[in-house]
Amino acid sequence: MNLLLIIVIIVAVILLITGGFVQSLQFLLYVGLFLVAIAIIVFLVRAISGRKG
Repeated sequence: MNLLLIIVIIVAVILLITGGFVQSLQFLLYVGLFLVAIAIIVFLVRAISGRKG
């Protein structure tokens, strides 16, 4: 019975950690997409305005 309880606790901790990483990775994915969009907009503005820098 103790072995089963330990296995259940270990599985619960692994799922908790994995869920946290998945949420943080999803957040970082959205942040990355946002930064890429800003970089593309800045590139297009510089290309259209003809600034050399």
